[in-house]
Amino acid sequence: MTIETFTATLPGGIELSCRAAGPIGAPLLMFLHGFPEAAFVWDGMLEHFAPRYRCVAPNLRGYERSSAPADAQSYRAKHLVGDIRALIEQQGGRAAALIAHDWGGALAWGLAAQHPESIERLVIINSPHPATFLRELRDNAQQQASSAYMNFLCRPDAEKLLAEKDFARLWTFFERMGATDPAHPGGGWLTEAVRERYREVWRQGLTGGCNYYRASPLRPPLAPDDTIMSLQLPPEMLTVRVPALVIWAEADTALPPALLDGLDAYVPDMRLVRVPRATHWIIHERPSLVAQEIDRVLSS
Repeated sequence: MTIETFTATLPGGIELSCRAAGPIGAPLLMFLHGFPEAAFVWDGMLEHFAPRYRCVAPNLRGYERSSAPADAQSYRAKHLVGDIRALIEQQGGRAAALIAHDWGGALAWGLAAQHPESIERLVIINSPHPATFLRELRDNAQQQASSAYMNFLCRPDAEKLLAEKDFARLWTFFERMGATDPAHPGGGWLTEAVRERYREVWRQGLTGGCNYYRASPLRPPLAPDDTIMSLQLPPEMLTVRVPALVIWAEADTALPPALLDGLDAYVPDMRLVRVPRATHWIIHERPSLVAQEIDRVLSS
C-alpha cells in the first residue's frame, strides 16, 4: 500500500502536511500524533486500515512541513482543535474514528467534547483527559514529578537545548522507556533508520512542538499560587458523548495509570483496555495489539 502525501490548506491560511492511504470516499479514519513525533509514526496503521478506510495522518500545526506560527498563543487548544475540525470537514465532513496519542489525544479529547458531530468514535492512546490530568497535576506528587519535563519545554531556550549533541535530550524521551533495549517488552524499535526519520522532522524546527507546552496552562505548579492551582476548565471541554476506546500502557512513566481514576465520569460510553508492561510508546512496541483493538471498536 502506497502512502500519499498532500498539503491541506485550512481557513485562516494554516497548512497541514499530511500522510494518507486508502480510497477517497471510503469512511475516514484520522490519526493524530504527539510530541516529539510526527505523522510518519502512523504509517503502519495507515497501511493496515487502508483497504477499508480513507486514512489521513496530519502533521500537527508546528510540526514537519505544517505551518508553524512563531507566537506561542497560536498553539492554544482552540486553534489546534479548530485545525483538526477543519481538516475532517475537508476530508469528508465526519470521521468514522479519530485515533490519537499524547498531544494528539489532547486535541482529540477537546474535539470530541466540543464537536461530537465531527466524529463517530474516539480512540485515545495514552493521553490524559484534561479533568483527570488537572487533578493529578494539582494533587499528586508522583504526577508532578513525572511531568516536570513540561516546565523545561516552556523555557525560551528549550528548542536550542533539545537540538544539542544530535538531539541528545530528545532521545532520552524514548530511551528511558526501553526503546533501544531488545530485552524490554516491545523494545528495540528505535533503530538507526527510525532515528533518521525523527532527525528529518526535528531538523525542520522544534519551536512549534515546544509552543504546545508554552501555550497550555496544564503543567506542574512551580509555586503554591501557580495558575494551575486555581484553574477551572469549562464544562463543555470535559464530557465526551461519543463512544470511546481508551488504550492505556501501564508502564508509561510520564503518564501513570492514576490518570484513569474517575475517567468514566467524563466518558460514559467508554471501553478501557489496560496493557501491562507497555510504555508511552505502545504504538511502536505493540502495533498489532493497537490495530486489533481499533479493529474491534470499528466493527462494533
